Amino acid sequence: MSHLETGLDLIRSGEFFAAHEELEDAWRAAEPAERDFYQGLVHVAVAWYQAGRGNRVGCERQLEKAARRLGPYVPEHRGVDIASLLEQLAAAQRVVHGGSLELPTLELPAEA
Repeated sequence: MSHLETGLDLIRSGEFFAAHEELEDAWRAAEPAERDFYQGLVHVAVAWYQAGRGNRVGCERQLEKAARRLGPYVPEHRGVDIASLLEQLAAAQRVVHGGSLELPTLELPAEA
């Protein structure tokens, strides 16, 4: 299983810190043109991790960075539905802006 597949599985199971570690390994090994994709996924994992820790500012910053890095990969990249993920990031940003850190559960396709 690749670092990407493992990282996405960890996100699906709510293990955001472990997902961040796995996706960072993928990011480090990636070709330059792929680095923003992997780094964007790292930001996704860290945003949900920070929300779980009660870190509103950290969560908000990570959501913004994730959306910025993943935007160029719309609509889909490496089996990840980026368009859907960006919609989920926007919904999470609305939750945080509304004063809550109860982020919606991420929905990621099982096939990467």
